[in-house]
Formats: sequence, structure tokens, C-alpha cells
Amino acid sequence: MAVTALIASLLMAQATVEAPAVEVAYDELTSGDTAAAIAKIEREAEGDADHPARLINLGIAYARAGRAEDARAMFKAAVRSEQRYRLETASGDWMDSRDLARRALAMLDQGAFASTQFASR
Repeated sequence: MAVTALIASLLMAQATVEAPAVEVAYDELTSGDTAAAIAKIEREAEGDADHPARLINLGIAYARAGRAEDARAMFKAAVRSEQRYRLETASGDWMDSRDLARRALAMLDQGAFASTQFASR
């Protein structure tokens, strides 16, 4: 149950503070459509490919698809990003993008994304 709540909190909402909205495939991720999320984020990346919310959600989608190294690369890129934002999570909390990416890395290392149970908002 705790893992499910943590995963749900990593799913980004569309809105960000101090940043223009970017495509993060929120609906696809919350509905569990991993392939559609990957396709949408990759397709809509032009101009915002390095946005932390996009990197984090693409990492989540990659992790769910079993692409752990690709997920790790996305989360690390979000940690290293010069862009830093407070992002709204699916649970309504606001977190620093680097902290959220670090949490995602820790969850990846713990195998949390291998779970088949995911909560949605």
C-alpha cells in the first residue's frame, strides 16, 4: 500500500509553478496506459525535452515498461537539470523537481515500479 501511494505521488499533474505547461501524459499514466504515455511524451517533447516534469514522467513510464536503465537516465537528468521547479503531484502535494527525481531513483533501486498495483487520482 505504501509503495502504491508513493508511486501515485510521483505522477505529475499538468500544472507547474513558474513554468509553462508541458506534456507529461498525466492521463495516460494515471490510467495505466504506459505505452501511450511513452509515445505521447516522446512525440510532444520538442522545445521542452529537458523539462524536469517531462523527464520524471517519462522515467516513470520507462520504469513501468521494464526499461530500468532508460528510467534511471531520465531521473538522473531531472536531478542534474539546470531547470528547477515546484511540481504538483497527483496527490496534490508540491515538491521540488530534484527531490521528486531523487525519490523516483530510490524507488527504482527498490524495485517499486515492478509492482502491478498503481493508484490513480
